Amino acid sequence: MSGYIKAVDREQTTMFPDRLEDWICDDHPVRVMDAFIDALDFVASDFNRCAPAQTGRPGYHPAVLLKLFIYGYMNRVASSRRLEKEAGRNVEVMWLTGRLVPDHKTIADFRKENGPAIRKSCTGFVELCRQIGVVAAGTVAIDGSKMKAVNNHDRNFTAGKVQLRITHLEQSAARYLEEMDRTDRREQSERKLRKIERLKEKLSRIRQEVQRLQGIATQLKETPEGQISLTDPDARSMATYGKGAAGSHGEDGQDSLADGKPERHL
Repeated sequence: MSGYIKAVDREQTTMFPDRLEDWICDDHPVRVMDAFIDALDFVASDFNRCAPAQTGRPGYHPAVLLKLFIYGYMNRVASSRRLEKEAGRNVEVMWLTGRLVPDHKTIADFRKENGPAIRKSCTGFVELCRQIGVVAAGTVAIDGSKMKAVNNHDRNFTAGKVQLRITHLEQSAARYLEEMDRTDRREQSERKLRKIERLKEKLSRIRQEVQRLQGIATQLKETPEGQISLTDPDARSMATYGKGAAGSHGEDGQDSLADGKPERHL
């Protein structure tokens, strides 16, 4: 492949490992997201479980899970399972969460317990992006709707205008969470259906095996010897070193001489 840009050899080792920090440029939008969430007062924002449990396994800080949701909100990742995947493969999300990968159930439970607080946080973040002008290409697309970014003509505010904008953003965030809930239920239902199909196939194989064994049991009742060899119908179990082994008794003998006398070995 000479003449083309060469990729990095997957087997190549490096003396100094890459830093996760080096993968995100200084003006990347996720840095704004990170700063916004780290500055939040989670208690005042009505998030549940803001204090770590004193017993049991430690849980994830609400900031980690909120970063996942706001990232998904801004990038239309409307599924707890997809957010889990992004946390394990997307460098931007790895940087946000510090390479933590919450499972999809933890993500879904956080959404159910903190829906209103997540909506307000998403609204606040989008409004911040509008004010500082970090929304790419002048718009941010969320669940099919588009909102204008800040510009020179967007400096005149009234109480009604601000409230209308907040309401619009909250409705957009609510639609995102509702879409995620529907997607989670649909994926869970599909997984259940696939599991049911696998169980049906397994049950069918078990029933076939039971029928086969029942047929063998019937044949055993009709066999005087009380045994059946499936590989060789003429074979019978014979003692071999204290164990039963299926085989046939030899009928031919062999003559040998011992001290000049013929012996017959059966």
